[in-house]
Amino acid sequence: MTALIKRSIKVHRICFALALLHAILSLLLIGVKDTKTPRAAIQNGWWGPKVLLWLVLVVTSFFIPNGFFIFWGNYISLIGATLFIILGLVLLVDFAHSWSETCLENWENSPEGSNLWQWILIGSTFALYAAAITLTGIMYGFFASHGCTLNQFFISFNLALCIVITGLAIHPAIQEANPRSGLAQSGMVAAYCTYLIVSAVGNNTSGGEQCNPIHNRKPGSVDTTQRSTVILGAIFTFLAIAYSTSRAATQSRALVGKKKRTGHIALPSGDGDSAFETSSTRGHHNLVTTQPGPKKDTPRYQALLAAVEAGAIPASALDEEDDVLSDDEVAAVGEDNDDERSGTKYNYAWFHVIFIMGAMYVAELLTDW
Repeated sequence: MTALIKRSIKVHRICFALALLHAILSLLLIGVKDTKTPRAAIQNGWWGPKVLLWLVLVVTSFFIPNGFFIFWGNYISLIGATLFIILGLVLLVDFAHSWSETCLENWENSPEGSNLWQWILIGSTFALYAAAITLTGIMYGFFASHGCTLNQFFISFNLALCIVITGLAIHPAIQEANPRSGLAQSGMVAAYCTYLIVSAVGNNTSGGEQCNPIHNRKPGSVDTTQRSTVILGAIFTFLAIAYSTSRAATQSRALVGKKKRTGHIALPSGDGDSAFETSSTRGHHNLVTTQPGPKKDTPRYQALLAAVEAGAIPASALDEEDDVLSDDEVAAVGEDNDDERSGTKYNYAWFHVIFIMGAMYVAELLTDW
C-alpha cells in the first residue's frame, strides 16, 4: 500500500467519524419542531458530550479495517460529495432568484429616473457570464491541447450545457411559468459549473504536463493547485451550509408556522341559571366560536400598538402577542427569551444531513477524488 493511499485512508477515517456523528445527531433530532421538545437541547447545547463523542468515533475509526474505507471513499463518500455539489447548484439557483428579486424590487421602489439597481443586476449577470467565458477560454488554451481528449470532452460538454441553460432561462414557456426567471440564474449556474470543471482539470494529472501545465510534480514539494482547490472548496462548503440553514430560517413561517388552536371551545354545562346560558342558548351546547383577543390593557400590548402605529413593526405583530411571554413568565425564566418556542428557525435533522454530505465533499477534496 503506497503512502498516498495511507494518507487518503486517514482522511476518510476522520471525515467518516464526523459524518457518523452528524448522522447520529440527525436521527436523534427527527421530528423536533420547537425548543419545548426535550430533544431540542441536543442541538442547542450538550457541546461537551458531542465533542467527546466525536473524539471517541475518531479513535474507533482507526480500528476499522482499511478495506472498509477504500470502499467508503470510492463509492459512499463519492456519492455524498456528488449530492453536495448538486445541493450547491440548487442553493445557487435559489440565491440567484433571491438576488434577482431583490434587485427588481429595489429598482421598482427607487425614485423615478434612478436605474442604479437595474445596472447592478445587469452588471452582476454580465460579470458571471464574463467569468464563465474567460475560464472556458483559459481551459481551451492550456488544458485542451492535442491528445487531451478527456479534458476536451468535459470542457466542451460544460460549454454546451451553459448554452442550453441560457436558452432555457429565456425560453417563453419558462418565462410564462416564472416571469422573474432570467439570465441572472443561468449566469450563476454557468459560472459555478465552469469553476467545477476548472477545479477538475487543474487537478487531473493523467495526461501529463501537456494536459496540465500548472500541476506541480516535484517530489516533496507542495502542490499549490491542490491547496487552492481545497481552500476554495472549504469556503464553498461553509457558505453552502450557512446559506442553506439561513435560507430555511427566513422561510420558517411557511415551513413551520405557528400552530394556534382553532375551532369551537366547549364550556362546561351547568344549571339553567349559568352565566353562559341564556334563553337563546338553553338546550344547546355552550360553545365559544372566537379566540380570546390579546389583553389590550397590558403594557406590552400598548407598546406593540404604538410601534405598529409608528410603522416600526407590521400589524401582524399584534396577532402574535399571545406568543410573547408575560411579565411574570419573563421574571421566571429570565431576560433570555427563546425565539424558537413556537417553531424552530430551521430543520434540525436536515441541518445535520447537509453536514454529512459536506464532510464527504471535504474528504473527496482532500484525497483528490
